[in-house]
Amino acid sequence: MAKKTSIPVNYFDEGENVGITVDRIQIGELEMFREAEEAHRHNYHSFFLLEKGTVTIEIDFKKHHIKAPSVIYMHPNQVHLIKAYKNVTVSACAINNENLHPGYLKLLEEIMPAKPMTPGKATLPVIQAAWSLCMNFYERKHDRLYSFILKDSCNALIALILSLYLEKSVSPDKLSRFETVTKSFNEILEHNYTTVKRPAAYAEKLNISTHYLNECVKNATGRSVSYHIQQRIILEAKRLLYHSPKSVKEIAIELGYDDYPYFSRLFTKVAGITALAFRNKNH
Repeated sequence: MAKKTSIPVNYFDEGENVGITVDRIQIGELEMFREAEEAHRHNYHSFFLLEKGTVTIEIDFKKHHIKAPSVIYMHPNQVHLIKAYKNVTVSACAINNENLHPGYLKLLEEIMPAKPMTPGKATLPVIQAAWSLCMNFYERKHDRLYSFILKDSCNALIALILSLYLEKSVSPDKLSRFETVTKSFNEILEHNYTTVKRPAAYAEKLNISTHYLNECVKNATGRSVSYHIQQRIILEAKRLLYHSPKSVKEIAIELGYDDYPYFSRLFTKVAGITALAFRNKNH
């Protein structure tokens, strides 16, 4: 069941000690999913195969209209809300960090935020077969090696999904030096944006000069390091303003700003609207 926090977070059932769930959901069952009625995050990685029907889902203020067949990956940090669905059959797999292969965890962080993907005709049957196998193993709780079998089969499924995403991405050995540095910066930013605000601090973590970091990021994205830091902070602020009852001052503190007026000015500058106006507009 979901435990209430500022933004609702859906946790594994308290009685579930495996850290993995696998399921197939039909439209009748989906109507019973009360979590779909409010925006929330998960404390686990979620993978979905939309086998039939259509779904409209909002992920971090971006709407996605998804038609079957599609694969969707949801990172634990992403706030999402199901807006509409029709004639849905979806297979779902949820897995926590402890059960996820470390190498896959790193790759998933690199493709985040991930967009829904359409498997090719040759790939779709393989993913469907892998999902069916995982569901069969999930039901075999009496097996002495149950947790190992389930973990290995689900990681194989995730590897297939990762391969689908990686086919569409640029190979690391084909990235320019500018793109490689920018990729590393984004990875560090995702884990440090609430505590590290200065471009110089990120340059230090990457063992390069601030000037060179800015040069790389600007060349790869057309924007400065400061711009990306501010965008990540304000994205989280928007999530909290939209999905939590916290005051703007509380949100500022949570995001590492003791100076509330400064945070308010920053939000207005980046979002083009005051924090309170953003909350009122979206409510």
